[in-house]
Amino acid sequence: MTVDRSADAGTGNSVDLDTDPLHEGVSTSASAQPGSTRTTDAPALEYRPGRWIANWNAENKEQWESAGRAIARRNLNWSIFAEFLGFVVWQLWSIVVVQLPAAGFTFTTSEIFWLISMPSLVGATLRIPYTFMVPRFGGRNWTIVSALLLLIPAIGLGLCVSNPETPFGVMLFVAALAGFGGGNFASSMANITFFYPAREKGWALGLNAAGGNMGAAVAQLAVPIVITLVAVGSVNLPMAGWMWVPFILIAAFGAWKYMDNLTSAKGDVAGSVAALKEPHLWIMALLYIGTFGSFIGFAGVFPKLIKDYFPAFSSIGVGTVALSLAFLGPLVGSLARPYGGRMADRMGGARMTVAAFASMAVITLTMIWTLPLKNFWLFLVLFLMLFTASGFGNGATYRMIPIIFATSSRAAKSGASTVQTQRLASSALGLISAIGAYGGFVIPQVLNASNTASGSYTPAFYGFVGAYVVMLIVCWAFYIRNANRNAMGHV
Repeated sequence: MTVDRSADAGTGNSVDLDTDPLHEGVSTSASAQPGSTRTTDAPALEYRPGRWIANWNAENKEQWESAGRAIARRNLNWSIFAEFLGFVVWQLWSIVVVQLPAAGFTFTTSEIFWLISMPSLVGATLRIPYTFMVPRFGGRNWTIVSALLLLIPAIGLGLCVSNPETPFGVMLFVAALAGFGGGNFASSMANITFFYPAREKGWALGLNAAGGNMGAAVAQLAVPIVITLVAVGSVNLPMAGWMWVPFILIAAFGAWKYMDNLTSAKGDVAGSVAALKEPHLWIMALLYIGTFGSFIGFAGVFPKLIKDYFPAFSSIGVGTVALSLAFLGPLVGSLARPYGGRMADRMGGARMTVAAFASMAVITLTMIWTLPLKNFWLFLVLFLMLFTASGFGNGATYRMIPIIFATSSRAAKSGASTVQTQRLASSALGLISAIGAYGGFVIPQVLNASNTASGSYTPAFYGFVGAYVVMLIVCWAFYIRNANRNAMGHV
């Protein structure tokens, strides 16, 4: 069987994270072609039907340089594209809801917030089982399935918004299905972990994560343009779902044609159970809710907040199309994330996280105090600063996890081996990413509760300030004040 092992595109080679569920295999040679009879000191890569690859060992430099890097890059490229579309679908409702009145829908503010938050609730929950799908079915196979699953919420959205008489319950169910896109992050990250050596894993995972996060920005940029460009009447809202169908089919085809399954990809249920018993998992999950949860939560509500505070700027006409500036928020947050990880390497992740929370608290307070000025551009700049701070925090907190589990976890203190602590860190990353995603549900619902109780979002924003201060104190107390005493070093 012949297999295309050329790299379609892609870059990236340095590292940031030291997490590594390394495949415990023997050294391999990548120089043998399928069916080759060349004798080596270790098993050669074996290409099996269904694009399965056996004897994969990314840590073997000969295998990596001769064939492994090209294979890994090709899989990373298609993984990024599929995950990008997952984020697009996950965040579609954030921009669709502000267009519902123009399409004839008359939902209440509370119902609108439920449509925004339901995809995050489902997506965060799906991240846990999605983590284990790659070892069970294969990275290529699961990418095909998870990409095709995106057709359901995309087509469902296109159908249900075509009729203003669609009941709210049906709309909420279809919005919940968008959670399929949120689950994709966990399986995509787990899959790429198996392809890269420790020295290049951080950069690869950073590209994969950033590529996915960009989907939120692209959805909020592209949807208003397309639904007005092909408008029938005021807006052609069904196109918000239908426009992504061809891209989803391309992603599924690309995964089928070019991606690979690795026989060495093994699930680690025991590692996940052990990680749940570690107090640091829950501390870091709290901090990640504050950073990534803020990013994904505010990405969901930003179009709604702009419309409520500054309705004249909710949609800006550019020629014959409409443009929403809400996309700038998730855009700058996505771009800031890798720099947060890089600065954490230099300054320490805990210090960067404390700085991020301090910035988020100050920026949010400033936004509250300047709202009476009714200056949209000041509001926009402050929110972009908030997204940037959350992006830096994302990268910094994610960088802290492997170091903490290697130096300060219960397992590390009891003398566990490096391999055992790496397994714990890898499992913790998946679980923490799932818990953090619940911020996408919490933030819209806190704003909803605030508006229902007081008719204003201001109490909710004060609550967010208080939460950031609490998280700052928690991070300082556990990972800065006691760092030397706990022998945690440069966390």
